[in-house]
Amino acid sequence: MPYLAEFVGTLLLILFGNGVVANVLLNKSKGNDSGTFMVTAGWGVGVAVGVYASGHVSGGHINPAVTIAYAINGTFAWSMVPGFILAQLAGAMAGSYLVYLTYGSQYQATEDPDAIFATFATAPEIRNTRDNFLTEMIGTAILVFGVLAIFAPGNQVGGQIGPALVGMLVFGIGMSLGGPTGYAINPARDLGPRIMHAVLSIKSKGKTDWGYAWIPIIAPIVGGIIGGVLFSMTSLGAPLS
Repeated sequence: MPYLAEFVGTLLLILFGNGVVANVLLNKSKGNDSGTFMVTAGWGVGVAVGVYASGHVSGGHINPAVTIAYAINGTFAWSMVPGFILAQLAGAMAGSYLVYLTYGSQYQATEDPDAIFATFATAPEIRNTRDNFLTEMIGTAILVFGVLAIFAPGNQVGGQIGPALVGMLVFGIGMSLGGPTGYAINPARDLGPRIMHAVLSIKSKGKTDWGYAWIPIIAPIVGGIIGGVLFSMTSLGAPLS
């Protein structure tokens, strides 16, 4: 069932991604203070595993921005978009809860509310609405363009290694463009865990920062649309003969 596949794929994405953030930022964790490289690598692996797990059933979108881009390009039914997005959101919430269960003792040992929040959702290093929006929009446009290129009809490299290439793409985006906002580039990735941060009882937890939440939701959707349109306008959008 494609909806279940999207749920599982997104769950795995968040379990790996927010899991590595928890490993790096929470006190009394073996990976504490391991740095940005470890975080971006963990997210890249999470994307690859999530797409591998769901791709053969649902196409492995695990991201509302990707789902909407496929629908706009006419390669995915609009009637399935709401169900996919809800499944992705639920999977992100479930994955975030599993991270919380895994690092329960570390959450209790951590007194920094910003570190705790970072294991759930994204926040900008410098709050600037225009810049933060553009960062998320550009990153997602690149992501969607890359995904469409990797899995384009006739693209021989997009078969068995396609999910691994998407993971590498996300790793590269994180290393190159992740500094300003933490590169949500996925509305479900940010909103689902943000909801869990709001409802879970965690010592030293701070505010959920709903005032910023619209940016990692709307900007990736806009960026995904731009990436999809740009791809369809290039020769890469046509099947290889």
